[in-house]
Amino acid sequence: MKPKVFNKLSVRLIISLSTILIILLSVYTYFILKNLNDYLTESRFQTSYNLSDIIKKSTRYDMLLNRPEDVHAIINTLRALRGVEEIRIYNKQGIISYSTDTTEILNKVDLTAEACIGCHNSSVPLQSLANQDKMRVYRNAENKRILGLINPIMNEPDCSNADCHAHPSNINILGVLDVGVSLDALDKIIEESRTKVIFASIFLVIVISLSTGFFITILVNKPLKTIKDGIEAVGNGNLDYRIKIQAKNELGQVARRFNEMSKNLAEAYKEIKNWSETLNDKVNEKTEELKNIYNQVNQIEKLASLGKLSATVAHELNNPLAGILTYSKLISKKLQSSNDNPENAKIIEYLDLISHESARCGQIVKDLLIFSHSERDEFAKENLLKIIYHSITVINHHLEINGITLIKDYADTPIEIYCNANKIQQALISLLINSIEAMPNGGKITINLTTEKSNVVIRIIDEGTGIADNDLPHIFDPFYSTKTISSGTGLGLAVTYGIITNHNGKIEVEKTSVEGTIFKITLPKNKQQD
Repeated sequence: MKPKVFNKLSVRLIISLSTILIILLSVYTYFILKNLNDYLTESRFQTSYNLSDIIKKSTRYDMLLNRPEDVHAIINTLRALRGVEEIRIYNKQGIISYSTDTTEILNKVDLTAEACIGCHNSSVPLQSLANQDKMRVYRNAENKRILGLINPIMNEPDCSNADCHAHPSNINILGVLDVGVSLDALDKIIEESRTKVIFASIFLVIVISLSTGFFITILVNKPLKTIKDGIEAVGNGNLDYRIKIQAKNELGQVARRFNEMSKNLAEAYKEIKNWSETLNDKVNEKTEELKNIYNQVNQIEKLASLGKLSATVAHELNNPLAGILTYSKLISKKLQSSNDNPENAKIIEYLDLISHESARCGQIVKDLLIFSHSERDEFAKENLLKIIYHSITVINHHLEINGITLIKDYADTPIEIYCNANKIQQALISLLINSIEAMPNGGKITINLTTEKSNVVIRIIDEGTGIADNDLPHIFDPFYSTKTISSGTGLGLAVTYGIITNHNGKIEVEKTSVEGTIFKITLPKNKQQD
């Protein structure tokens, strides 16, 4: 079984990252050292080749004049340079003509030796060599590493035309200059560089691994441990435990979601516990609610019966009102035709007032009859301003007795929509009555009418007490009411919502506060009901 420490995510991350880092730096170090070695060797080769060219050019004139002593003096002088170990010149037969080691002069070398195999590796000697074939590394008698450089001596026109020792012009190479340069300084530089690069790589691995471990411990291991402690605490039943992580990264988001989850679990647990402790109270409460709903249903039935009775009464009142209106106008005309009595003018004024009020009563009765009439949802092109006018006529008395002023904020231009006029009137009356009941101390109600694209927008703005935040989501629910049982059934807004929705419209509370409420109704202007 693995030790417990290796099961930690942070430890595994540190080991994985360190391993990857070691591998990458090892490969990087290998290529750095290889490139460094190749670069220094190439530089040493170029330096040696330049030295070889200097020797060849320095001895060229003396060779043309056939002065071997001067050639020996030159190569012995250059031999004294730092790093130069051996200088020798071979003729084309492989015989050493000049050398810093006098014991080698006139010795013939084996053409298969390392210095000669570059050109004589076939039956026909090569006329030119690549750079890598000109260079060889070997150890001399003192066991020093030597870089040997072969520099061919070409048969130039001066050599083939010289009087002293002319060479045929068909011979390309007259001999070879062989220079041996010590590699001790180069090996020392390479070794020091290798040591520095290796130690730098090891240092980087250690520093990056420690830094990675530190940051993983702080940024990953510590938050994970905090989350783990929180999970264990909640698992042990402590639902009030909260993880204290303020970070905005993924772990912070996990902690915040965990806190929300534990909070919801605590609330659910408390609710379940509360339900179990107060089950009888909840049952009694729901029973009471059912009783209230039953009473509201009875109230609805009473209202329905009262509606039918009101329609009958309104119908019966219509005939006497029509008679009063007719006779008052008839008497007024007779009095106007007879100007003998000076008191007729005052009587005519009273009769006109009776006629006007009778006509207004008749219009109210007519609107009540239309409003109470039950019919199918038949849609037709109606003038919205006329519907609003009839709605205001029905509730005008409520406005007067409550000291409320109605403001019509719209133009007199007719606006036609496809609708059921009676249902729209019912919805408007319900909203207006709600506004009136929300203004016990009087005030103003404004009806605003605008058009937006292909829709008509009706806003009913009151100065009432507003709607509470906890009631706002439920105002369109059936049987939900903020009033006392005797004040209403809680069906007004629910029915209004159904009417507007059935007209492909939308009703919403645009704004509400203690200073008043704005109900917004949006209806399609030229769209018939599907």
